[in-house]
Amino acid sequence: MKAFGTDKWLALVVSLPTANATLRTRVWRALKGLGCAVLRDGVYLLPAGRGLRLALRMYVEEVKQGGGSAFLLNISTSVGEERADFQSLFDRASEYTELMEKIAAFKSGFAGLDTAVGRRQLKALRRELEVVTAVDYFPGPGKEETEDRMSEAETLFFASFSPGEPSAAAGEVGLRERTAYQGRLWATRRQIWVDRMASAWLIRRFIDPAANFLWLEKPEECPVDALGFDFDGAEFTHVGKRVSFEVLLASFGLESDPVLMKLAALVHCLDVGGLPVAEAAGVEMVLNGVRQRCANDDALLAEASVVFDSLYAGLAE
Repeated sequence: MKAFGTDKWLALVVSLPTANATLRTRVWRALKGLGCAVLRDGVYLLPAGRGLRLALRMYVEEVKQGGGSAFLLNISTSVGEERADFQSLFDRASEYTELMEKIAAFKSGFAGLDTAVGRRQLKALRRELEVVTAVDYFPGPGKEETEDRMSEAETLFFASFSPGEPSAAAGEVGLRERTAYQGRLWATRRQIWVDRMASAWLIRRFIDPAANFLWLEKPEECPVDALGFDFDGAEFTHVGKRVSFEVLLASFGLESDPVLMKLAALVHCLDVGGLPVAEAAGVEMVLNGVRQRCANDDALLAEASVVFDSLYAGLAE
């Protein structure tokens, strides 16, 4: 989120009727949710911008209708010291520190958790991070550090039940000429799971319809003439925050397809975590059932491809 760096502020002055406890609680929770700073009892501050005036105006009307009084004031700070004092009221350092401690506790104890329990805990941590960053109007180093630790925890957790997960390579993803990648042998780690399933489906459906696949016991045994994907040292693997599916999309100019981008968010969520995707749990359950039923990776890819074909059709609607 872009920092405000503002000289303009919004001050909400409210007086709530003591007899209306429901209104008092609702307004207090709403203002806390917006990240308001408290100047004194009944006086709340926010930086101007990003639709915050409209949100505060809504509560002004609600307070008045509930029998109280409310005024929304514009404030300008022309003195640097005054501006710094206001900004300091929105310091989220303690919240980030508390969240990083929770993330550290998760990292040290997830090995003993059931997968479903671990996913729920990760989701709760991610949601808590989103709540803090949503009201971090003047982000400092704590935001980036907490996001990095959150990403690391998600990566470690998902890697724990998918051995051999590649580490992210540095650099940019270059655009490839699709005609040079036709009728090729593509290779990845055996016992394929979400990112490799989706990548293989993408290759055969959108990149190389005549592709053949080799499932490797050991990635280092990949033939020199094969195009490796989703393992360390492969031609197509994790780069930065992109998983292999996303790297393939970028490499072959497929990011303009909005449905594939929706699938990319789903694959990313299931492979390394990150922003929640509503369909993720259901898709994971279906793919896990497919994996349990199939005797080998060829059969698994065939059935998983039907799932991804259906997802592509459904998400296009």
